[in-house]
Amino acid sequence: MYTGRGDSMVQLTWRAVIMGSLLGAFMSLSNLYIGLKTGWGLGVAITACILSFTIWKTLRKVAPAIFRTDFTILENNAMQSTASAAGYSTGGTIVSAIAAYMLINGHHLPYGLLTAWIFFLAVLGVSMAIPMKRQMINIERLPFPSGIAAAETLRSLHGIGGRPDLPPGEAVASPEAGRRSAQALFGAAGLGTVIAVLRDAAGWIPAHFALMGQRLAQYTIAFDASLIMVAAGAIMGWRTAWSILLGGILAWGVFIPWVAGQGLIETLEYREMVSWCLWGGAACMVTSGLLAFALQWRTVLRAFSGLTAIFSRRKVERDPIAEKMDAIEVPGSWFALGMTVGTIGIVYLITTFFGVPWWMGLLAVFMSFFLALVACRACGETDTTPVGAMGKITQLMYGAIAPRQITTNLMTACVTAGVADSSSDLLIDLKSGYVLGARPRLQFLAQFAGIFAGTAVVVPAFYLIVPDASVLGSDEFPAPAAQVWSSVALLLSNGLASLHPIQRGALVVGGLVGLAIPILERLFPKQRKYIPSAMGLGLAWTFHFWYALNMALGGLIALILEKRRPRIAEQYTIPVASGLIAGESLMGILITLAFAMGWI
Repeated sequence: MYTGRGDSMVQLTWRAVIMGSLLGAFMSLSNLYIGLKTGWGLGVAITACILSFTIWKTLRKVAPAIFRTDFTILENNAMQSTASAAGYSTGGTIVSAIAAYMLINGHHLPYGLLTAWIFFLAVLGVSMAIPMKRQMINIERLPFPSGIAAAETLRSLHGIGGRPDLPPGEAVASPEAGRRSAQALFGAAGLGTVIAVLRDAAGWIPAHFALMGQRLAQYTIAFDASLIMVAAGAIMGWRTAWSILLGGILAWGVFIPWVAGQGLIETLEYREMVSWCLWGGAACMVTSGLLAFALQWRTVLRAFSGLTAIFSRRKVERDPIAEKMDAIEVPGSWFALGMTVGTIGIVYLITTFFGVPWWMGLLAVFMSFFLALVACRACGETDTTPVGAMGKITQLMYGAIAPRQITTNLMTACVTAGVADSSSDLLIDLKSGYVLGARPRLQFLAQFAGIFAGTAVVVPAFYLIVPDASVLGSDEFPAPAAQVWSSVALLLSNGLASLHPIQRGALVVGGLVGLAIPILERLFPKQRKYIPSAMGLGLAWTFHFWYALNMALGGLIALILEKRRPRIAEQYTIPVASGLIAGESLMGILITLAFAMGWI
């Protein structure tokens, strides 16, 4: 809650924005790498907090005459807002809708067009979050668990006592514990870096190890010599991890060998094999996501019932804290300016360069506000943003009003997904600031600054890492999110008749499984941990089995540690996993760029 700390403590400074921009830029590369491999994006706020705190402490020791004072807790909070915008919210649609555009059309978007598209999309997203903040955070006080976790991480690092809203006697970790977490993160990053160098640059470690002979290795049933997916499995949790392994066994151990036995797969290459199994996985994820969204109808109703309160100017009864916040909130004029600039930019680009009628572009922006409203409320209540479901709703709608127009289908859905991603990311950061007593207006500016850094780094990196469409869907970058987006667009455009009967059968079965799982979760909530995750089950059908195996291994390690050493698990699981992902992915990107530039 707001304590007035922002009135007397330094918050938005150049050093905070620069540090956040640099860290966010690096982590945008990490998320680009992970997204092209798994289709997932990982939050960067907590990692940025630990890195910033440790780096600045080190600089103060090395050059105390230059770096004279420590970051305040609110400076670090502003820093993580900048880092989060740069490292997470600007690159989400690149690995999904934009990569899907490449898969379908076979070429990149022009550099300037993609840069402008990502920038205006982010502007639109953060602007739409402005009116939602007061209602969802100040008045309703939705939890936004990731925002509270980031705030608690900063409290731990800065040695500030327990939160007033925690039960008596429950306090945050000590500064020493924060330093140990930082050391673990850096150590894990070093290990990940070494593995990437030995495997990708020196060639001393093979990329994969066959588990049960070369025959099964043809179906990607092997062990991947990478710790990225092991770390990702530790973060995502055991239920999702074992669901991915189950899906991998069904897809690559049963379905693909059966299809190959029918003589339908000419060469056992990943690109051809995944063209058969992705339909079942995509259907499972799409139907489960849409049904789970529909089952949250109370959240949807609360979102739309709050519309009047969001835009109402009449006086309502507020507590003293809310009254104090009024003077430091982001002004409505900023919302109007951001919406105007973002809408004009997006509608102009989608009309001029993608051939979408202007009214369809305007409708996409209009729809995006309402879908982002629902997505942000879901994020606030459950800590999960249904970006995929929001995009699929738009794809289904435009499949009806603009049939057989694949580009229209993809780019309008890209607007919805991008806006929902950016809006929810800002609200998570504003929740952290609300807990710490930061000024929302200054934190918004910090978040907005991150858009420039993220766009400036992630767009050119995408062109260098993915020089042409042949890279997508390959062993190196399977791009599962793009595969799902493109498959939905193609299906809505070409119809079921364009698929082989086996593919149609997989589509139906996958869709039914995706519908059954949310219903089972609702009927048997106490047995939920024994019910597979639909997203995990379906995702395994869109990438290699060795990814599924490594994720399951990571989830199992985290589970055992949590059961046997809960304190160690709480302190070290996330820092170690984040360090492994950051170290190996960043070095992997650098090596990939070095090969692309001819330096290696």
